Amino acid sequence: MAERSFAKEVEKLRLADGETFEGEGILAVTKGLLQAGVAYVGGYQGSPISHLMDVFADADPLLRELGVHFEANASEAAAAAMLAASVNYPLRGAVAWKSVVGTNVASDALSNIASGGVTGGALIIVGEDYGEGSSIMQERTHAFAMKSQMWLLDPRPNLPSIVAMVEKGFELSEVSNTPVMLELRVRACHVTGSFVAKDNVRPAMTVGEAAANPKRDTNRIVLPPANFAHEHEKIERRWPAAVNFVRDSHLNEWFGPERDEIGIIVQGGLFNTLNRALELSGLSDGYGSAQLPIYCLNVTYPLVPEEVTTFCRGKKAVLIVEEGQPEFIEHELNTMLRRAGIDTCIVGKDILPRAGEYTGQVLCDGVATFLDKWSPERAPDRSMPAPTDTELAKEVPPRPAGFCTGCPERPIFSAMKLVQRELGELHVSADIGCHLFSILPPFHIGNTTMGYGLGTAGASAFKPAGRRAVAMMGDGGFWHNGLTSGIGNAVFNKDDTVTIIVDNGYSAATGGQDILSSRADNPRRKTKNPIERAVRGMGVNWVRSINRTYDVTAMRDTLKEALTSREAGPKVIVASSECMLNLQRREKPLRARAEKEGRRVVRDRFGIDPETCTGDHACIRLSGCPSLSVRQNPDPLRQDPVTHIDQSCVGCGNCGEVSHAAVLCPSFYRTRIVSNPGAFERLLDSLRRRIIGWFQMQHERAIAARAF
Repeated sequence: MAERSFAKEVEKLRLADGETFEGEGILAVTKGLLQAGVAYVGGYQGSPISHLMDVFADADPLLRELGVHFEANASEAAAAAMLAASVNYPLRGAVAWKSVVGTNVASDALSNIASGGVTGGALIIVGEDYGEGSSIMQERTHAFAMKSQMWLLDPRPNLPSIVAMVEKGFELSEVSNTPVMLELRVRACHVTGSFVAKDNVRPAMTVGEAAANPKRDTNRIVLPPANFAHEHEKIERRWPAAVNFVRDSHLNEWFGPERDEIGIIVQGGLFNTLNRALELSGLSDGYGSAQLPIYCLNVTYPLVPEEVTTFCRGKKAVLIVEEGQPEFIEHELNTMLRRAGIDTCIVGKDILPRAGEYTGQVLCDGVATFLDKWSPERAPDRSMPAPTDTELAKEVPPRPAGFCTGCPERPIFSAMKLVQRELGELHVSADIGCHLFSILPPFHIGNTTMGYGLGTAGASAFKPAGRRAVAMMGDGGFWHNGLTSGIGNAVFNKDDTVTIIVDNGYSAATGGQDILSSRADNPRRKTKNPIERAVRGMGVNWVRSINRTYDVTAMRDTLKEALTSREAGPKVIVASSECMLNLQRREKPLRARAEKEGRRVVRDRFGIDPETCTGDHACIRLSGCPSLSVRQNPDPLRQDPVTHIDQSCVGCGNCGEVSHAAVLCPSFYRTRIVSNPGAFERLLDSLRRRIIGWFQMQHERAIAARAF
C-alpha cells in the first residue's frame, strides 16, 4: 500500500478516560468519533481530509474490535449514500470528503437524506478547502448547508473544541433529526494540541444488528406526498429543535469583557487568526484573553437569534468576520437585528475583502480599519505600513504547482508536445489530478477541466471532421466517475475522441491511497483490477496499453496512431508507470537499510556531458524536470550556460528518453552507482580509473606539445 502510515499514531485512539491525548487535529476527530459511539464511517480522500481516510484505514483493527464498520468509498456520492443507515435505525454514522467539490458530487444523496431526515446521528466531515492553499474553485460549504438545511459546525481550531463538536454534532443531529456538517479548514486538520480523553464507546447497535432487524418508514422516503411534508417539518420542528439545542448546550462561545460599545462576531474556524490579529494590535494575548467582546460561532448555521441580539444590544457597531462570499452570515445578522428593533451597525464586507482567504495580515488591516472608525483610542499605530502583495511578489518568485521529479506523467506530455509539432495543436480536455499540472510551463497543454473523472465527458462535444480531441483522465478519476460518465458516455454516443488514462498505481494526487487498479497487495480491499479490462468491458474496441510511460518514443507513436487511425469510435490509451513519489517513499528506506547493513545496492543517476551539450536547453523546455538546471559553460569559447542534472535526480531516465525521441543532443549519460561493491567490482573500478587516467594524461601531453 502507498498510503501514509499512521500505525503508531492510531495506538493513541485506545487512550481511556482521564488520559491525555496529544496529536494532530485529524487524529483527534477519529478519537472523538469513537468516544461518541459511531457505528460506521466512510468517505473519499481529498485535501485537507485525505489523512483522515488514512487514519481510518490504519485504525480498522480497532474499529472492528468496537464493532464499527469502515468503508473507503468509490466516491463522495457513495459515501453520502451510506448515511441511509441512519434513516430508520439509531446508528451514528460519519462520512468525510473534500469540499466543495466532494459535496457537489454527493449532492443527490445529501438532498435526499436532508429531506427525509435521520433517526441516528449523521455527521458529514468536510475539508473546507478554501483559500490561497486550495487546489479547487473558491466556494463555500455554507451555501449547500443553507440550501438543503443541514446544520453547519465550524469549531475553533483547537483539539478540545474539535472533539467536543464531533460529539455534540451527533447529539444535534439526533435531537433535530437532521444531518450535521462539520467543516475543518486546513489549519484545523493539522493543528496539534492535547485534550483529556474519554473511553471509546461501542455502538449501542451495530450495522449488522440493524440489518438483521429491518425497519421501514415510508414517511422518510422522498416520494409524494411525504416529500411535501418534509419541507414543513424542516421549518416547523427540526429548525427550532436545532436552535434550542445549540443555545442550551452553549455550543457558541463568548470571549472578552461583557460590556463594550463595540464587538466582534467570528466564524469558529477563524478564531485563532482573529486572535493573532488582535494580539498584534495589543488587544489580546496568545491565550485568547481579548480586550474586546467576541462572539465565536462554532455553529454558523443555524444562528441563534437570542444569542445574537443579546451580544449586539447596546453596541454601536459589531464587526462580522466571515470569510468568502456571498456574506450569508452578515445578511442574516442584519435581518435578525432589524426584526428585534436593534440599530447596531453590522460591519463586514464594507471593510474586509469580499473574497479571498482571511490571513493574519488581512484581519490585522480589517480590525485596524474597524477601530479607526468606531473606537479610535484603541486603534493600533499604523505609521509603518505593512508590505503589500505587489511588493512581496517582487522579492518572492511565484511557485506554481508542478510534477515531482521523476513523475511518470511528465513523459506523456513530452510525447504530446512532439505529436503537436508534427500534427498541429490539439484540443486537450484536462482532468482533476496531477496531470492537470500540464497546463503550466513548460508544457502549456490543457484547454478546460470540468471535474474529477470528467476529462472524456469534457471532450464529448468535439466531433470535428478533422483532428480528434484528446482527453486526460487519471486512474483515481477513472474509478471515481470516468468509467461511466466518460468512457461509457463516449461508447454510447460513438464519440471519436482519444482518451489517455494515466495509471500510476494509486490515487496519487490525494496522498497515494490504493484504488481498484492498484498493483499493491491490500489485505482489506480488492486491488489488481486492470483498467484495460474495464474499458473493453464498456465496449471500447481500440485500446492500447503502455506499461512504461518513460518510453517517450512509444508514447509518441501510440498517440499519433490514435489520432490518425481510420477506425471510428472512442480510442483509449492506458499509460502505466508507478507514481515516483510513492515508489521512492517505499524504496528509499529499504535501500538505506541495505546500505547500512553492508549489502550491495545499485541505483541509477543521470548526467550531462558539458562538452557535448549545445546549450540550447530544449531538453528542459520539453521535459521540465526539476532536477534539470543550468550551470556555467566550461568551454571559455562558448557563452551559453549548459544543462546540468542536480542531486535530486531519481534516475527515471525521462530526460534521456526525451532527448532521444526528439532527436536532440546526445549529451545525456547514465551512471550506475554501486554502494558496498564486491572485491571484483572494486578491482575493476581501479583498473578503469588507471586506464582512463592514462588516456587523460596522454591527451594533456598532446595539448601541451601543440602549445609549443
